[in-house]
Amino acid sequence: MKKVIVVVGPTAVGKTKISIELAKHYNIQIISGDSVSIYKRLDIGSAKPSLEEMDGVKHYLVDILDPKDEYSVCDFQRDARKIIDENELSLICGGTGLYIESVLYNYEFEAKKRDLDFYKKYEEYNNEELYNILLSLDPNIDRTKLHPNNRKRVLRAIEVCLDLNKSIHSFDKKNEKMYDYFICYLSSDRSLLYDRINKRVDKMIEDGLIDEVKRLYDDGIKPHAIGYQEFVPYFEGEKDLDTVVDEIKKNTRHLAKRQETWFKNQMDSHFYIVDFDNPSNTIEKIIKDIDGWLS
Repeated sequence: MKKVIVVVGPTAVGKTKISIELAKHYNIQIISGDSVSIYKRLDIGSAKPSLEEMDGVKHYLVDILDPKDEYSVCDFQRDARKIIDENELSLICGGTGLYIESVLYNYEFEAKKRDLDFYKKYEEYNNEELYNILLSLDPNIDRTKLHPNNRKRVLRAIEVCLDLNKSIHSFDKKNEKMYDYFICYLSSDRSLLYDRINKRVDKMIEDGLIDEVKRLYDDGIKPHAIGYQEFVPYFEGEKDLDTVVDEIKKNTRHLAKRQETWFKNQMDSHFYIVDFDNPSNTIEKIIKDIDGWLS
């Protein structure tokens, strides 16, 4: 069975640096599990690693699609598995719980491709109303796996339920492992992490995030991702910039909390408190544990 190292955790916790050091140590390449970094032009808001940060390590599934292209968890499963199946040891960095689980376990997808006309039917519904529609179709939906504010995925779940006339999870085989995996969940003291998240957002604004999102908006592209979706009311004169920045920080903090809950409760994960003053301490501990797993 092929082996997969997975490095996950909230934004600003140091995933990029640690995953690159692990990739160099084991002489392997990195599969990006970030559903936003896969798109060109979505650079600052996705915290996409620069060429300098990559430090010569090959990264797959970064900058391969136009922002207007559709990309689903099914697509990610297919693309990530193709790379994993060609190597004895692989590393996935980032990604939501569902993305990671879809690759590591025998998730089966039967639904048709997204129908953009279908999505237009629900434009007038708010997030909570959409979620209630989904619950009426599949009462077993778990908020820790699919949050109401993840509008794009909620809409897709509704579409799948209606298309198949059954639960979106009724056709997956969750207990069937496809690979031998080692999940490293990077964490931190919550107050310290939240402070780093706030500073990360401020740095993104300083680096030109507003202009990045505005160029997309002017081209009719409105990504449903934190750091992008919050700007639409600002461009339309409904909210001021301070409010938008505060919402990005708040939504990022809430996402960090949900991610930790997911990996604690849903998957067999190894948790590491990152030593921000000396990241090499954390890296050495992770390598020691991975070496034990590999032996």
